[in-house]
This record gives sequence, structure tokens and C-alpha cells, in this order.
Amino acid sequence: MRAAVGEALTWGQLGAVRCAVLEGAADGWGTASNRADAARDRIDKQLVARLAATQEGEAVDAAVARLRGLSRNFQYVYTECGLVRTTLNSLAGELRAPQRRLREALEDARGLKFAVHEDGSVSYPAAGENILTREKLPGGTAAGSAVSLLLAPPQALTNPNPHAARAQEIADAIARAVGEAREIDARYARALRKLTARDGLHVTDAMWADVSGDATAVRGLADEYLKDAIPVDGSPAERKAWWDGLTQERREEYLAVFPGEIGNLDGIPAEVRDAANRDNLRLLIGRLEGLGGRDGEGRGGEDERVETRLAGLRAIDEQLRAGGNPPMYLLGIGDEGNGRAIVSYGNPDTARNVSAYVPGLGTALDEEFVRNDLKRARDTAIGAQEYDRSSASIVWLGYDAPQLSAADITGNTDVMFADQARVGAVAYNEFMSGISVTNENDDPHVTAVGHSYGSLTVGQAAQRPGGVPGADDIILLGSPGTGARSADELGVGREHVFVGAAENDPVTAMPAKIEARGMATGAASGAVVGAALGGPVGAAAGAVGGGAAAYFAQDAQADGREIWYGTDPAHEAFGAQRFRVEDGPRPVRDGGGFAAHANYFNPDADEESARNIAKVVAGQGRNISVQEPR
Repeated sequence: MRAAVGEALTWGQLGAVRCAVLEGAADGWGTASNRADAARDRIDKQLVARLAATQEGEAVDAAVARLRGLSRNFQYVYTECGLVRTTLNSLAGELRAPQRRLREALEDARGLKFAVHEDGSVSYPAAGENILTREKLPGGTAAGSAVSLLLAPPQALTNPNPHAARAQEIADAIARAVGEAREIDARYARALRKLTARDGLHVTDAMWADVSGDATAVRGLADEYLKDAIPVDGSPAERKAWWDGLTQERREEYLAVFPGEIGNLDGIPAEVRDAANRDNLRLLIGRLEGLGGRDGEGRGGEDERVETRLAGLRAIDEQLRAGGNPPMYLLGIGDEGNGRAIVSYGNPDTARNVSAYVPGLGTALDEEFVRNDLKRARDTAIGAQEYDRSSASIVWLGYDAPQLSAADITGNTDVMFADQARVGAVAYNEFMSGISVTNENDDPHVTAVGHSYGSLTVGQAAQRPGGVPGADDIILLGSPGTGARSADELGVGREHVFVGAAENDPVTAMPAKIEARGMATGAASGAVVGAALGGPVGAAAGAVGGGAAAYFAQDAQADGREIWYGTDPAHEAFGAQRFRVEDGPRPVRDGGGFAAHANYFNPDADEESARNIAKVVAGQGRNISVQEPR
């Protein structure tokens, strides 16, 4: 394209453009992208994995570090070449429309024997006659305009030659086609100029920040070409059918340019989501690193949020690169809200048993999530695989769990964050529907698991029309309630609702709302003092202490079955199966704090609870060790 070197595009050049040649060049860049991707895959899955599994020592550590650097370089090449491919394909796609309109105008001119000049003007011959002299009306030349002149008088009134008006229409059509093509050419020239790399490739964090910007620019160009076709509003089944119907080349383009959209689309196969999200993870890190590198003056809490999110993303990236068994699949990643991350241990598309665990209060995409919640999912997968090797376990952070503060404790006690659970329930059910659609087994065994506030989210999902898609069993751990009066309301039958509730878990003994209203005044004053001593945790402790007397005053008036969100799932009135767990240390007297609330998944801290969870996930809920309900 001539505009790429500073010259204005002419209609002759537009007509000569061979879009197939542009698409051929795009194919070449696609081949380079695919080769880089294959090289990266070999490094990560063969060289690094074998070295780490079979050898150890400083030399091996150094070799692994160098190989991972090489893998990162190949990932950079894969991404940038993929962006060039889509840019060229999208350019060809956009140019076809003005080129087609130009050709139609030229054909009209040839059919009428009009002459089209290099500047796009159109000459027409003499025709008609002067009504006074009876002489033939002279021909002329019409200069085209890309602007619609709605207020201009019709050519028939200003030039009686019958060819004049038609010539003007053709000249204007040519001008509009060329004007549109020039605008397209300029946009794509700017984008292609950005897609460059330094000689002697060594990928740095700054370069990944640049890649993130490149990807954003190319996405803006490819909306009509690619993005608009993504069935964002379709069902998971419709999305899977759409993906299955794409050519391999088109799939590769989507993965290169829209990894975030494809990787977070329920209904897309797990291996595809994993590949897309690993690339999107690197782009997210690059974008946030770019933000962190700016002058942070006046940004305050935003800088802290960026650093917290970056730490979480880097920790996930580190675990993905380290590999391990069961293998990790990154089914979702994003930095909206408090962050999004969905990780499976084991392939949920091939496993006969699949569980999806929803974490609770205070969970966000940070290092603590990676350290604690990912471990819980991994422990569950390992435990379940002892009973059935074909088991996969997912941790699902696909919503904004409430973030606790002193203000939250002392205010709005009637709602207490229930809205987040209701919103999360919708997203969770869509995810679970996608899991059901992509699983390759005829009748997979699916378990919905909710811990802490996450049990409310699962409970709300189960009470929506149709229940949790595909769910056979539900596990509620450390639950403050589900909003349901009994296990019968959760859609799987009470014999398939399993509850773990440690006697010393303070969350499972959360006061009913009548008790909480009595606590409010004391809690408010206690939280103020506690916050001054220890921030949010101190505020929580102060609120509990300050409200204790008022709590006991109201306790006699409360129904023993009720906790914060309805009937206690561990109570006999709820009707679920309560399995045996350790009592755990007492929060105050033993100095245990919330340890009993955190130990359910941990085979080292509560072996029996972890074993019972594993049995249910593996489809052997009939073999749990039971505990009497409250």
C-alpha cells in the first residue's frame, strides 16, 4: 500500500491491490507464529519438564532458567507474528469492500463509454440537444467528492446533458471508495509500524508491556473481522458448536489476537482455554507492569492494587511454568474487579469426576489465593485420584467475593454481601454448563463445592431454575448458610448434599440476624478500637468482642437452627449428610483464630475431612465417615 510510505492512495493503486497476496503474506506470518509456538511447547513440556524431573543441582537450575528464557522469547515471537498475520488478514478483508465498489463504478463507466482519469474524475461525451439551437449538448468532466452533497442541486438542473448526472454519481463513487481505502490504509500502516522488534531478540518486561499495547491496537482493527463473530451472548453449547465449526487457521487467529475472550468463554474446550489463558496471562502481566512503571504520584491505592494483582498473576505463571502432577489447566484469568482465576488440576474435559470449588469471603487474585486456594483444589484432585484416577478438581474465582473491612462488619447487617453471591451464582452456573458441554464422558460425575461465603454462592446457584448444571453432589464447607431452608431446595436430593462443619469453626456459628441486630451497637464500638490496633483483622476481632454481650442477650430469642443465611447446613433440620471433620482449635481459648475454618481441604491438618471430600468428588459419597448433625 502506497500510504505506508507517505503517498496518497489512488484509484489505480486500489484497483491493483491483490488481497489474496496480502492473505498469502498473512499465511507466512502464521507459519512463523505456529513454529514459534511449537518450539515453546517443546521447551516447556519436554526439555524443562524432563530436566526438572530427572536431575537436580545448580547446573540444572541454570539450564532450566535459560530454557525458560528461551521459551519466553518464542512466546513473544508467537504473539507478535500472530498479530501481524491477523493485521494483514483484516486489512485484506476491509479493503475488499471499497475495492468492490470501485470496480462496480469502473464497470459502469466502461458500459457508458465514459473516461475515468488518473485523478478519479469522469468525462462523458456530448449528448442530447439544445432546445433553442438544436445543437448537440457538449460533453464534460465530473470531479468526484467523497462527501455527500445533499444540498447541491441535481445535475439535471445545472447541466442538461443526460450523461452529466450519471458521470457525477460514478465520480463520487470512485472518490468515496478511494477515501475509505485511504483511511483503512492509514490505520493499518500505523498498526504495522508498531509491530516491530529490536535486533538480537532478548525479551524484557518492557517489551511485554509493548506487546500488550500491540495486541490492544490489533484487536481494535479486527473487531469486524474476528471479534464480532464471537458468540458472547450464546449458550455454552452454541459457543462450542461455533468453535468446532471454525477452520484451524481461524482458530489460530482468535488465539493470537483474542486470547482473553476465547480463554474465558464457557463452552470452549479446556485445552484451548488453557492455551489462550496462558498467553493472556503474559499479556496481563505485561500491561500491569507497564502501569506499574508509570509515575505513581497521586495514584494511591491504585498502585497498591496493581502490585497486588501483579503478584498474584506472577505466582500463577510460576506454578504453570513449574508444571507438576496433576497437570494444571488455566481455564480463566482476568484483572477485572478483584481479579478472576479459574484453575483445574486434571483435564475437566476427559475426567469422569469433576469438582468445582468456590472460595469465600476476602478471596481475590493475589498471592494468598495462589498459596491457599490453588492448593485446596490440588489437594482435592490428588485425594480424589486415590479413589478414581479419572478425577479433576477446579478452583473457581469467577466473581467478586466480598472483601471484609471494619465498615462492612458494622454496617448493612441485613444484606451482608448477599448480592455478590447472587451475581456469582449466575456466572458459576454458566461455567458449570460449559463444563458439562465440553466433557467427553457420557455421564460425568460433577460436584459443586462451596467453602465459607462460597457455600452461599453455590447454594444460590443450586436454587436457581434447573439448579447447578450437571451437578450430582454438593459439598458445603464452613458454611454460614445457603439461603435455603433445607437440603431439598438445592436440586440434587438431600442424600447428595454433604456438609463439613468443624465445631470450633466460628463461621458455621455465625449469629442469626436477630442476634446480629443486637450485636450491632457493641460491635461498632469494638471495631473502632480493634481497627486502631490491628487494621481489618483487628476490627473483626474488636467487633466480635465488643458485640459479645449483646449477642448473648439476643441468643435466647433466636431459633437454634438459624445462622446468618438461613438454616444451618449442619443442623438436623437442614437434612444434609454431615461428614466427620476435626473440631479444630478453639478460636480464642486455644488461640486458633480461624484455623478450624481453613483446614477442611488440608490432609495434613484435617486428614479425615480431606478424605471425605475426596470420596464425594470421586463419586463415592456413600463411603464417607459420618458425623451426627447439630
